[in-house]
Amino acid sequence: MATALAGGLASASAPPAAAEEGTPAAPAPTVRCSVTDERLAELSGLVVVGDQMLALNDGGSQVTVHGLDSACRVVDVQTAAVDPFDPEDLGVGPGGEVWVADTGDNNTERSTIALHVLRPGGAAALYRLTYPDGAHDAEALLMAPDGTPYVVTKEVLGSSGVYRPAAPLVDGGTVPLERVATVNVTLTGTPGGPVGRAGQLMITGGAVASDGSALALRTYTDAYVWPLSGSDVVGALGGTPVRVALPDSPQGEAISFAADSRTLVVASEGLPSDVTEVPVPGQATAAPAPASETAGPGLAALTEEGSPLPAALLAALGATLVVWVGSRILRRP
Repeated sequence: MATALAGGLASASAPPAAAEEGTPAAPAPTVRCSVTDERLAELSGLVVVGDQMLALNDGGSQVTVHGLDSACRVVDVQTAAVDPFDPEDLGVGPGGEVWVADTGDNNTERSTIALHVLRPGGAAALYRLTYPDGAHDAEALLMAPDGTPYVVTKEVLGSSGVYRPAAPLVDGGTVPLERVATVNVTLTGTPGGPVGRAGQLMITGGAVASDGSALALRTYTDAYVWPLSGSDVVGALGGTPVRVALPDSPQGEAISFAADSRTLVVASEGLPSDVTEVPVPGQATAAPAPASETAGPGLAALTEEGSPLPAALLAALGATLVVWVGSRILRRP
C-alpha cells in the first residue's frame, strides 16, 4: 500500500473542475435486472466485476458486501467483524481487494472516517483518516488504478472537495487526508432524488473503469465522466467531463462502469431497485486535456437557464433542512 501511495501522492493539486452542461445524444438506458433482496433496501454502492456485481447496503451492524449474479440475486456475502458508522460506497483495488468507504456523516460530527478493505481469502483491514479542514459528509470513493483511494465530499452547494491520504495507510491507525482538487457541479434540470433540485448538486457516488480509462462521479440525477490517464485522478478532474442525465430514481447513489468500461451501471435505494445500464455519449475515454489555470464555475456561477445564484441557494437550503431532519431520524448518533 505504501508503494501505491508514493506514486499517487506525486501529482500536484488541480484547480476546481467544472462539470459540463451539454450532453450529446446517446442510446436509451436499459434495465439489466432489479434488486428485490431486503438486505439491499438502502443500496448505496455498486461495482461490476466481470459477469457479477458487488453491492453495499447503507447501514448495518457490520461491514457487509453482497455478491450479485446477472439477475440481481444475492449469491455471496463477504463480511468483516467491524461495526461501521455509515458505509456509503465501494471500490475494487488493483489486487482484487474490496474497499468500503465508511464516510457518511450527515451531521458533520465525526472525528475520523474509515476505509475497510476486504481481501481475497477473508483478511480484512481498517484504515482511519482525518480531514484537514473539519468534518464532511462524503458518499463517493474513487479507487485509482495504483491503489490510491480518493474520497469526494457531498456538498449541498455543488462544490465538492476531493481528498486522498497524505501518508501511507496504517492498518488500525489514523493518517491525515489532504485536499487535492475541487469538483463543481451546477443545476441541470434533470429530475430525481429525494431533495428536489438540490439533488442535482450533491455527489452521491464514484467509480473508476476496470481498464483505467475513465472515472465517474454521480449526483442524485446526473453522472459526470472524465477520461483517466494512468492513475492521475487529480489531472483527470481538472479536465472537462461528459455529463450524462440518469434515469429518474427516488435516491440514486450507486454507480459503476460496466465490464466494457464504456457504459455506466446505476441503481437507487428503495425496493425494487432497477440496475440500469446507461451508455456514455461522446469520447469520454479520450486523453484528458491539461489542467486549466482558470477555475471552473464555482459558487459565483451556479446558474440554471440564466437564473442567478439564489436559485441554487434556495434549492440547497431546502435540501439542507430535509437532510438534517432525515439524519436525525435515520442515522445513528
